[in-house]
Amino acid sequence: MPLRKFSHRAARVCLFVYLALLVVSFFVEIPYGWTWVPLGLWVLLTLGVNRRPAGAHVRPATGPDAAAAAVAAPVTGRWRALNSPADKVPSHGTHALGQAYAIDIVAEPATGARPGFGWWPLARRNEDFPAYGTDVLAVADATVVSADDRQRDHLSRTSWPALVYFLVVEAVGRFLGGARRVVGNHVILDLGDGTYALYAHLKRGSLTVAKGDRVRAGQAFAQCGNSGNSTEPHVHFQLMDGADMNTANGTPFTWRGIGVPRNGETFEAAEAQVPAPGA
Repeated sequence: MPLRKFSHRAARVCLFVYLALLVVSFFVEIPYGWTWVPLGLWVLLTLGVNRRPAGAHVRPATGPDAAAAAVAAPVTGRWRALNSPADKVPSHGTHALGQAYAIDIVAEPATGARPGFGWWPLARRNEDFPAYGTDVLAVADATVVSADDRQRDHLSRTSWPALVYFLVVEAVGRFLGGARRVVGNHVILDLGDGTYALYAHLKRGSLTVAKGDRVRAGQAFAQCGNSGNSTEPHVHFQLMDGADMNTANGTPFTWRGIGVPRNGETFEAAEAQVPAPGA
């Protein structure tokens, strides 16, 4: 088993043991130091999983770079970038799960506002967000190597109380559940030449492909959802150098005609042209 994958699993075990000891300590006397041992090991292992892999190429994802794979955009229409690798790498604060160059995008239609963040309401329906249910597109001709849409789409976490709950309870629970629980419903495409594309937080029941299927560039194969470690409906996209999120390194990308939008930047993705079968 690769070291990173082992460390990730060991970190989950340590966190689970810490939480279990914390609960048991309310009912049974446990030596004080025992509780902190698994917590300390979890911190050390998590730091190891999140660190930059040896020899990995890390750079801000801006400007021309031969290492960046040029692919089509995974959506059409008007969108806004969040957690972009154009501003920092790793974009999500970790190298774990191949996320070094990951990007989040939310729909920002010219008409109709996307709900903002605040104190009330505590949570919103997914249908209140324009991204929910929009088509997600293949960025290149590819083969599906992983497809999962069995997880529920939860309500938004776009209020301060909900965000605290999300960070303290949900995020911890999903970390313990492993990569699948973090990314939620997802698809991984093999683009060829050792490059894989991950689409995360997809809508439950929206996938029209299965493992082994071929897709064409611009083909819609799923819809944007709010599953997994997500605060609102959005598309999480990343490229990796392997099909296993637990061992893959993130790799840079650029969207043809768009580039890599910065945090808060709004961009327009043109309607994709899907080649006719056999073309």
